[in-house]
Amino acid sequence: MPAGHCQTGEKLSHSAGMKAPTPLTPQQVQFFHEEGYLIVPDVFAPADLEPLRQALHQEIDRRARELHAAGQLTQLHADLDFDRRLAAIYRDSKENGEALIRHLEGLRGGGFHAPEMFEVIASPPLLAKVASLLGSEEIVASSVYRIRPKLPNLGRGVVPWHQDSGYFAAHCDQHLIITCWVPMVDATVENGCMQILPRTHLGKVVTHHTGGNAGFLVIKDENLPDDPRKAITAACPRGGVVFMSNRAPHCSTPNHSDHIRWSMDLRYQSADAPSNVGLWPETIDAAGRADAAFYEKGNVACYPPEADFLVQSKKTPELVTDYAEYARRRETYDRAQPNFSAFRRWPASV
Repeated sequence: MPAGHCQTGEKLSHSAGMKAPTPLTPQQVQFFHEEGYLIVPDVFAPADLEPLRQALHQEIDRRARELHAAGQLTQLHADLDFDRRLAAIYRDSKENGEALIRHLEGLRGGGFHAPEMFEVIASPPLLAKVASLLGSEEIVASSVYRIRPKLPNLGRGVVPWHQDSGYFAAHCDQHLIITCWVPMVDATVENGCMQILPRTHLGKVVTHHTGGNAGFLVIKDENLPDDPRKAITAACPRGGVVFMSNRAPHCSTPNHSDHIRWSMDLRYQSADAPSNVGLWPETIDAAGRADAAFYEKGNVACYPPEADFLVQSKKTPELVTDYAEYARRRETYDRAQPNFSAFRRWPASV
């Protein structure tokens, strides 16, 4: 596309200082649907993201000390802050740096999924904006997310042109699945913010190829729906969010700064769109098919290997997922790694 424990099952309360949930304006909603993206610079107060930054910093420290105790890491770089420490570890040892990045990115359910991560996913200020774009208060979130530590001058952090729908099942092409790209530092041209091709999201999902940088899917230049020189640069301050349609082509540029460009991307859809809410991996057969009753509802998930969950509902608030249930679903899907059969099969790059 592509992304963070409580001892009880009680729903986490949100900090008293968090910004009040306010919907988007009609003008903002119209812009999103016409352009395929929207940049809102003040969804969060910057301090709202500090608990997550600190939790990630502590997790890096914990894993680094484990590697150090095992004799694999020689320098802890404990004097460096969150925006620089991981980069220093990577410079010392690519292997150790890659191991830490894989753990944090949340590529599978066993990755970082601390309560502070769930707090951001389920934050009322963010969900109020998502509801405005979906036109629905019934919101499903995905347990798959990407924590993006883009290290300075590191090629793997450069993401080629793609549509998020390239990673989704084809039967979801006409559904709106919103990506929320949330920077944890100011995202600038220097440190590698995104580029987005506006007004191209109403067309089809174009051909993607496998074999892009770091295993990403890639749209070749000849398949892009418009001239890449027409792309907008999605600079966004810490506390802001870049909202994107799943069919908006976008890419991520190199980090030429002296610090890590931390970000995360989250995914939301209406409860009316296909999902696997309520489905557990044990009901999926070896061919990747869920039980017949579930299929009859048309709920074949858009990104089936990961657990979807109800994150907001006015109709059935009692069914909204709390942190403990979210963690259980995420971890269960990770252990089972169900073999769904709904993925596209894109050609390899040549």
